[in-house]
Amino acid sequence: MDPIKPTRRSLMAGGVALAALGAAGRAGAQGAAPGTLTYGISMTDLPLTTGQPDRGAGGYQFTGLTLYDPLVAWELDVADRPGKMVPGLATAWEADPADPKVWTFHLREGVAFHDGSAFDADAVIWNFDKVLNKEAPHFDQRQAAQVRPRLPGVASYRKLDAKTVQVVTKTPDSLFPYQMLWFLISSPAQYEKVGKDWAKFAFEPSGTGPFRMGQLVPRVRLELLPNVGYWNPKRVPKLAKLTLTCVPEDLARVNALLSGSVDLIEAPAPDAVPRLKAAGMRVVGNETPHVWNYHLSMLEGSPWRDLRLRKAANLAIDRAGVVELMGGLAQPAVGQVQESSPWFGKPGFRIRTDVEAARKLVEEAGYSVKNPVKATVLIPTGGTGQMLSLPINEFVQQSWAEIGIHVEFKTVELEVAYTAWRQGAADPSLKGVSAGNIAYVTSDPFYAILRFYDSRQIAPNGVNWSHYRNPEVDALCDKVKASLDVAEQNRLLARIHEIVVDDAVQVWVVHDTNPHALSSRVKNYVQAQHWFQDLATLA
Repeated sequence: MDPIKPTRRSLMAGGVALAALGAAGRAGAQGAAPGTLTYGISMTDLPLTTGQPDRGAGGYQFTGLTLYDPLVAWELDVADRPGKMVPGLATAWEADPADPKVWTFHLREGVAFHDGSAFDADAVIWNFDKVLNKEAPHFDQRQAAQVRPRLPGVASYRKLDAKTVQVVTKTPDSLFPYQMLWFLISSPAQYEKVGKDWAKFAFEPSGTGPFRMGQLVPRVRLELLPNVGYWNPKRVPKLAKLTLTCVPEDLARVNALLSGSVDLIEAPAPDAVPRLKAAGMRVVGNETPHVWNYHLSMLEGSPWRDLRLRKAANLAIDRAGVVELMGGLAQPAVGQVQESSPWFGKPGFRIRTDVEAARKLVEEAGYSVKNPVKATVLIPTGGTGQMLSLPINEFVQQSWAEIGIHVEFKTVELEVAYTAWRQGAADPSLKGVSAGNIAYVTSDPFYAILRFYDSRQIAPNGVNWSHYRNPEVDALCDKVKASLDVAEQNRLLARIHEIVVDDAVQVWVVHDTNPHALSSRVKNYVQAQHWFQDLATLA
């Protein structure tokens, strides 16, 4: 197994990676024209630009919601409260009272793609086909792999008229519109224009979003230019140009910001925050529904089938220490969602730091520090949303070793980790791996709860990676989907959360605050209470 790398580097080490910015750095913030900003992002490459971005939920803010729009959108221009679902390319949607599996989406009039072609029902059906219909000539496996697990409810779809689309779900599902937040619409006409070639489309994309693409240099930078004819006046970009530049190493991003090569960065190195503030940078964050955790395999042969070991793994972690490691840019996690969430409930198992109780549980399971239980855990090397992936994992590894849980890490690039996450614990490629670390969004009921704990969401149907099965939870999931009463949904979701925390289905460590550092050149940036962010708010 690959050994985990050292946890911290000197600030000088970031300078080496900063040199790799090359032309992107020289074309950055210093001397930049008014109305232009350069954003240093933590990814090793730009997310896919063909419509459905890869590299997780973080990709949506960079090449998803900039170039494209969903039918159903999320309110991202507010910072003092959680957003809500709002109309996107669909102005309204409703389920048929006589058959709640049938949903009708009413499409927005007068919207054009960047190439000038019209947005209509044919375009929506074409986009469904590109990710759900393997027989379609324009089906794209790369995009399908990203969004298909996020659309598990879709059974069929059809055009009713030029501005109306019908989608039938597999079961009655009141939460279905949340799935549509992830479904982005690209231009059929542009696909034809570039020779029906998704690889070419990636360099000449066309969506309906607030930005259109300028220059793309893979693994280096992407220029975003305003779509002056954008249909939503509130989201017309205020900038003449926004450049996204890849700076995956956290201290390199800090140095890039301090040197003036970029104007803002995501995920600054926590131990560099005092230096950033001393240099006049603003460090901002917000309560963010995003959890850093471990999924545990419930398959035969996995050590995590023993509830005592799952509870011990949760009790052994000093979450305050992890928050300190993060420079305060995190919140302790005592479940899948924050305690302020209406879905938290009142679990009987109280997640906390109790090393003695953890050690006792390990001993009851037949192990000890001298005779430790052994496990292999798949972890990402880093990337957007993964916080300090390697340092936190090493911190947890040491905590577990102190109570008799010995883990080896199999380290992989983030997109490989996402692929393994979608494949599930039973996939042959994960033989010998009994847990996986991945951080992700928990912003809506489906994305936070149902997709992980409903046994019908076991991979490849969804991302119930663990193969967790609980009949009571399955029944509650059905009741949630059948209810149109939000208060009733919240009560049922809270009960599910109580059960899965009591079952210690995962090891929950911290919630992200999605920190960003901004130079004085950034005049406006709305940090939404979401993992999605709207870059059209930048000025």
